[in-house]
Amino acid sequence: MSRASAEVKDASRTPPSTRPIEIRPVAGPADLDAFVRLPWRIYRDDPAWVPPLLHDVRKALNPAKHPFHEHADVALFLARRGGEVVGRIAAIVNRRQIEFHEEAAGTFGLFESVDDAAVAGALLEAVERWLAERGMQTVRGPFNLSSNDELYSGGVLIDGFGFPPLVLMAHTPPYYASLLERAGYGKSKDLLAYWLSGEAPAERLVRGADRILSREGITIRPIDMHRFDREVATVQEIYNSAWERNWGFIPLTASEIRFLAKELRPVVNPRLCVIAEVAGEPVGFALALPDYNQALRHVNGRLLPFGIFKLLWYRRKIDAARVLTLGVRRGHRNKGLDTLLILHLWREGIRSGQAKGECSWILEDNWEMRRGLERIGATAYKTYRVYEKRLTG
Repeated sequence: MSRASAEVKDASRTPPSTRPIEIRPVAGPADLDAFVRLPWRIYRDDPAWVPPLLHDVRKALNPAKHPFHEHADVALFLARRGGEVVGRIAAIVNRRQIEFHEEAAGTFGLFESVDDAAVAGALLEAVERWLAERGMQTVRGPFNLSSNDELYSGGVLIDGFGFPPLVLMAHTPPYYASLLERAGYGKSKDLLAYWLSGEAPAERLVRGADRILSREGITIRPIDMHRFDREVATVQEIYNSAWERNWGFIPLTASEIRFLAKELRPVVNPRLCVIAEVAGEPVGFALALPDYNQALRHVNGRLLPFGIFKLLWYRRKIDAARVLTLGVRRGHRNKGLDTLLILHLWREGIRSGQAKGECSWILEDNWEMRRGLERIGATAYKTYRVYEKRLTG
């Protein structure tokens, strides 16, 4: 905590108060607005924070607009003290997660709080009661809203506070880990972010990659934007097959992947969204996005009326990308294909003006991926921690 505190000056710290804390479910447009806007208070003096688009947050929380709610129940809570909003949290029962993992585990997410253990504890207690009433035996989080990251990645930062988050990655204050631990939560899993930069990959890596591609008969191609729907279906099949044994994985539904594809299509660079094939059969894929957070930090959550012009202006200056998902089918693993895909994206990123970037998130015990990244020069520079707690009847 001492290192974390030195990296970020936190101005959201609130002195202890004798006023009672009131926890209530979000009810009505005014409460929802307060819920959505609270981060502007928590991070107002944090230079690394990137404001989310208000429109995207509202859409994700709207059951009529986001397919996540087709298989999940979500309850939103606000914490107030003396009429002032001092915290928020979401309680989530994801039925697909429960069925797939055969585990009565609920989650919490969208957690934000002033630096006050009483506020955080009251919010978490509200979630625990809500989940227990629905038969959950474990609570895990934060997930925002699931491990498929409907809004941004899960976990709270343990280190790397001084670095701005890349697109669709979370950023949290240094004190969040302490708030969760004081409320009785313990580590569930660490998620790592790796940084990769350089003018070009080492020549030995390029030669080695070309040899493996030739020997294994592997081709790596960009997605065909003229056959976008068919390509999305291929990606969904590989994704759900490749990740099925991973910690926290929840298969994407057809409606979810269509929604994600529609949201991402305007910002996808086809050269950074690639499919690996063997004898014409798709066996792997990888997706990197230009780091639109570099542009979004200038629009303060709003595209209208003038934010869109700022976004268009600043996106021309984006010089980094994030590899946000990668999958390889069983039967084609342990051949270094995941590393080959990363290396391919790095080379294409350089050609597209994004010679540096992040690979995230990587499970702490995914040693094959971690060693592959480290062999090509990537460095782990951020750690996100997911917490859990056993619920008692």
